[in-house]
Amino acid sequence: MSSLDIALDPIKVPGILAAKIWIRGGSSLDPIGQKGAHQLLASVISRGCGPYNNLELADLVEGCGAGLRCDTYEDGLLISLKCSDRDADRLLPVVGWMITNPHLDSEQIMLERELSLQALQRQKENPFQLAFDGWRHLAYGDGPYGHDPLGLTNDIKTLSRRKLLPLAEKLVTKEKVLAIAGIFPSDLGSRLKETIPFDQMITKKKKQSYLSDDIHLNKIRNSNHPTFSLHSESTGQVVLMLGQSTIPHGHKDDLALRLLACHIGSGMSSLLFKELREKHGVAYDVGVHHPIREGPAPFLLHVSTSEDKAMLTLKLLQGIWESIAIKQLSENDLILARAKFRGQLAHGSQTVSQRAERKAILRIQKLGDNYDSNSIDTIQSITSKDIQATAKKYLTEPLLSLCGPETTIRNLAKSWIH
Repeated sequence: MSSLDIALDPIKVPGILAAKIWIRGGSSLDPIGQKGAHQLLASVISRGCGPYNNLELADLVEGCGAGLRCDTYEDGLLISLKCSDRDADRLLPVVGWMITNPHLDSEQIMLERELSLQALQRQKENPFQLAFDGWRHLAYGDGPYGHDPLGLTNDIKTLSRRKLLPLAEKLVTKEKVLAIAGIFPSDLGSRLKETIPFDQMITKKKKQSYLSDDIHLNKIRNSNHPTFSLHSESTGQVVLMLGQSTIPHGHKDDLALRLLACHIGSGMSSLLFKELREKHGVAYDVGVHHPIREGPAPFLLHVSTSEDKAMLTLKLLQGIWESIAIKQLSENDLILARAKFRGQLAHGSQTVSQRAERKAILRIQKLGDNYDSNSIDTIQSITSKDIQATAKKYLTEPLLSLCGPETTIRNLAKSWIH
């Protein structure tokens, strides 16, 4: 069985092609003591590969007016290419070389390592990031989802070419999907499989265990672990995050949770916006963070407020959280949540890059190319009672993370405990 699946999405757009290759296994598979290794690997594989050194590769890509990058997520690495269809034959092989023959030049690794350290330092100046880091550690501990894809400062400082080489060597045999959207010849898929360097990926795939086999992410915590996290910052702003880890994307209950997320946090008609901003005027910013994950995904309400309104904000936030398992959505709220869900899908497929990325993710998660269109049909049969039952099943043990002035967040924590 091939380690490479090629998915083509022909779209009649004027001369544009987008290619996305999703490689299974991102920061969640960082080795112990090397948190940030996959992020560093992803950043350096575009700095020289195959027949091109870093300068030659930059000249090639920029000379074509194209864009090429590799990003790290918890569940995988994503290589992205956007170019003119006229330059596809020159540039698509580069995507393959990044996987089969990255140079991993030591000087480039040192440069990218410093950039990663700087990015981590900037994160420490962001109250939202600090609050999320605290919540993430509460929810996932030291497990695969317990750290930012950027990694940990002390671990990154120790990363070298010697440590990245074993990870780079596994890229060829790891399961991956290459999705291409835009204008291209009808035989592009078969041609790629027969050309260097993609032919090196058409090999027997090594069987690999993944998150659900290696670590049960939702069982990392136990009843003795704390239910809140505090990070003191000398600012007038308080960030509150309340939520818990739930279920993977594609789970049978996932769509009900996504409708609930639309109801609670999507737009100015959302429950959070109406309660915290319009009715009580306590929040600067509100929202729901419920990303796509192959493992247990966060379902997280987040709010920023002022010190003097922090206690009321926490009480309102708790009230909203408790209500979602007690009260059923009205018929109007359910209709609006469905409309928002459909709008999100449409908004996320406006460009060739978005379409290619979504197709790659659906393929790698074995959900099928028609998953989104099928979901639009499926949500019509999800009732308010179904959503309430799903909330009772997965949203009963929330964790609280706070970032702000020390005295304020300690008082909030006392209120949370009692």
